[in-house]
Amino acid sequence: MAESKGALIAKSVQKHAGRAKEKLLQNLGKVDRTLDDIFEEHLQNFNRQHQTATRLQKEFNNYIRCIRAVQTASKSLMEAITEVYESGWSGHDLLYVQAQNMEMLWQDFSHKLGDQVLIPLNTYTNQFPEVRKKIEKRGRKLVDYDGQRHSFQNLQANAAKRRDDVKVTKGREQLEEAKRTYEILNSELHDELPALYDSRVLFFVNNLQTLFSAEQLFHSESSKVYAELEAITDKLAMDSQRGSYKKPSIKALPATNGNAASPTNTVQRSPGAVPKLNNNEEARQQDDTHNDTTDKKETDKLNQTPKTEEVYDIPVGATLAGLPAGTLYRVRATYRYTREDCDELSFEVGDIIRVVEYDDPDEQEEGWLMGIKESTNEKGMFPANFTRPI
Repeated sequence: MAESKGALIAKSVQKHAGRAKEKLLQNLGKVDRTLDDIFEEHLQNFNRQHQTATRLQKEFNNYIRCIRAVQTASKSLMEAITEVYESGWSGHDLLYVQAQNMEMLWQDFSHKLGDQVLIPLNTYTNQFPEVRKKIEKRGRKLVDYDGQRHSFQNLQANAAKRRDDVKVTKGREQLEEAKRTYEILNSELHDELPALYDSRVLFFVNNLQTLFSAEQLFHSESSKVYAELEAITDKLAMDSQRGSYKKPSIKALPATNGNAASPTNTVQRSPGAVPKLNNNEEARQQDDTHNDTTDKKETDKLNQTPKTEEVYDIPVGATLAGLPAGTLYRVRATYRYTREDCDELSFEVGDIIRVVEYDDPDEQEEGWLMGIKESTNEKGMFPANFTRPI
């Protein structure tokens, strides 16, 4: 086994040495080399095709990284704009909706670029290394063929003097084997290289059309979103100039004992007390005169309904279909709330909470609900006026 391995190593070393010697003699002009102008043209096309495809892949990878960075920056910017745009200003809810639309457009755009443009481009460029290996192997076999050809020519010249027909016959067999190995690879590449080169047209047509279509759709749809956002701010500017923009009004709530706080601050809860909204921060669920009328009706109902029933009153507009067992309805947080007691629930703007019944009816407090935050499954009490039903 050791001798067999050693013999293989020796044969490989001898082969490499023979190729190096043959190349040196060819470069010095001592011996001729087999020329194939058609193959050389195919090889130039392949090298150019490989180079341009690799550069496109590199630049597109960088482009996608930048797109995803801008996507993250856009989301943060829209969150800041939504936060600074006060709930009492006209178009507040519309601005929130358009911010969500913008985020979805970025997600769709990024997904298309990755799945429909980058992945096919990677697949296209991944074929070049394999073809390159075959080209290099063809080059080695060509050197072997030229080397055998020159050895056979020398053998013929010497054998004529020595009359050594056995060596001539063996040399001829080695030459034919080297020629056959080379010509098989050469023939295959003569077919594969031009076919690969011609395939670039259809590939880039499809790939670039997908890219341009995704870009066009994204910019077209995003321009509509920004047009809506511009219209919202134009409306606010007109209302402000006329002095008629909607003033904040507080949704009617059960009487408190004065422990009111801003939605962004922590509050101390006591029986019968609920955090209030500041005068310049109106709850998201208040919109138009219709809502004000509805709120008045709900307030009247609260004043007339026993405490044990008002907690389970389903708000107007709340979706009841398809809810998990035990859920009365769902709400979305319109303001951040930080709990003060261990039995309370902290949440951020936009968190979804499932409203459930109190485990102990005696623990019910006016203006407070019991809920489970969907993102963490935490359970606790929270002020109802920091949320809106969905």
